[in-house]
Amino acid sequence: MIRLYRKTIEPLLYAIGYTVLLLFRAIGQSHQLYFKRREILEQMFIAGVGSLFVVSIVSVFTGMILGLNTGLGLRDFGAEGQIGLLLTITLTREMSPFMTSLILAASVGSAMAAEIGTMKVSEEIDALEVMSISPIRYLVMPRIVGFSLMVPVLCVYSAALGILGGGIVGHFQLGIDIISYFQDVYYRISSVPGLKDLYVGLLKGYVFGLSIATISCSQGLRTEGGAIGVGQTTRKAVVTSFLMVIFSGYVLTALFYK
Repeated sequence: MIRLYRKTIEPLLYAIGYTVLLLFRAIGQSHQLYFKRREILEQMFIAGVGSLFVVSIVSVFTGMILGLNTGLGLRDFGAEGQIGLLLTITLTREMSPFMTSLILAASVGSAMAAEIGTMKVSEEIDALEVMSISPIRYLVMPRIVGFSLMVPVLCVYSAALGILGGGIVGHFQLGIDIISYFQDVYYRISSVPGLKDLYVGLLKGYVFGLSIATISCSQGLRTEGGAIGVGQTTRKAVVTSFLMVIFSGYVLTALFYK
């Protein structure tokens, strides 16, 4: 029992405590936002523009797949014209934040963990501390801020492309009038429930981004064991980020849609 605690529970509790403490220490450096604006903008560019192509392709085809399957299912009831409403609800509330966050965790989050992990094993982090430069202020805070700000923006972009992809499939394969489709989309987004879906989706994107960036930085700073350790850190960062996105997504959905 003691061996089980030392091998599993104790490292897990240490990782959770270290990550939460790292987040609060990064928040404590928020007074340096103006002085680190260049680094923050650089991280926003990496997370946003650097991932734009992958997010675009995945979003369009996700919307097309959802639109086709939903339309075929609703056709049996003569209600295939409702796919505009259903796609808008699904994408803005759940799928776009979830899908975008997984893409960014696998691409940007893994690179973030590997970069900081390499600096850790090559003793560059120790060199920063010797020069009285805080690694939290210099490395962690710009990455957390830049990444968490860009994820909600990409969520909106992803939802828009997904709705567009669903409209293309609905018009050319299901025979739905494209004007009526986008009228349904506008009606849903401009309604009170639609605005709630949009705001909840943005909140999910921010929470997912905050979680992924913090976990990636935490894993990177705890890297040890040379090149093998960097590889293990990258894998752990991606897997933990995926699990955190799924868990926090469920909690937020249950919280706002009781």
